[in-house]
Amino acid sequence: MKAIGLSTYGGPDVLRVVELPTPEAGPGEVRIRVHAAAVNPTDAMMRTGGHAARMRDVPPPYVPGMDAAGVIDQLGPGADDRLAVGQRVVALVLPTRPEGGAYAEQIVVPAASVVPAPAGSGHAEASTLLMNAATARLALDTLALPAGATVAVTGAAGAVGAYTIELAKADGLTVVADAAPHDRDLVRGFGADHVVDRGADVAERIRALLPDGVPGLVDGSHQRDELLPAVADGGTLVELRGWQGPDGRDDITVTPVFVASVATDTALLDTLRRQAEEGVLSLRVAKVLPASDAAEAHRLIEAGGLRGRLVLDFS
Repeated sequence: MKAIGLSTYGGPDVLRVVELPTPEAGPGEVRIRVHAAAVNPTDAMMRTGGHAARMRDVPPPYVPGMDAAGVIDQLGPGADDRLAVGQRVVALVLPTRPEGGAYAEQIVVPAASVVPAPAGSGHAEASTLLMNAATARLALDTLALPAGATVAVTGAAGAVGAYTIELAKADGLTVVADAAPHDRDLVRGFGADHVVDRGADVAERIRALLPDGVPGLVDGSHQRDELLPAVADGGTLVELRGWQGPDGRDDITVTPVFVASVATDTALLDTLRRQAEEGVLSLRVAKVLPASDAAEAHRLIEAGGLRGRLVLDFS
């Protein structure tokens, strides 16, 4: 079985086509013949060693990838009867486990991490859903704002930011989002009620619009300290890359969220699948590349400016 892996941390060129044993589904697991794997920033973090502390006991080659779409080709004993061999599915994959991630022709994952692919979507589109949408859902659930409240979203043109806007609107929230001038129409199309210019002064621009600040902010731009002034007293800043906030600030709460915490929350994942089918969530593909071009995909994602996800084709 072919996979894309790395045996040493470094730049995109450490990614190689590797031959691995074909995995077998164990109790409560399913095996998926992968057709598409989305490329996410966290994949690049893994490649450069950002997850090394959690992988000390995992032997190389390390296989990145958190988003897979394909067809079930094996059910393990006691696997969920929701699923069947031959079914088109998507899976949220944890690449820090010994079995590795989604960049492989076949993967074995817990049945609880697998839901049907959104009806009407191709494999490439379907692969862009779960990791980013589940992160957005987790961020909003952490804020737990009541309908009618205002949430700010930075990095709004990106995958997590866009899904956060769309889910927030479905929750009945008012959304303030940031965007570069050329992305304003795109971000408004996701449903943002107010769009401010992105950049180092985005907190000041949010405060100009809402002098008391916002009760909740999702930091999709990874600006951390720069965003604190935008949050109202008693409000919450949700962080997506582990930052827990500065010392000595007790007027707001900084809460990191980790999508791994919902990797087996089947009800949540299936709700996202249904919302994609209903058009609440927009599946966006920037470009599809052959799996053997994984290094180029990582160069492109690190260069930035993508609108939608890069996808590796394993079909």
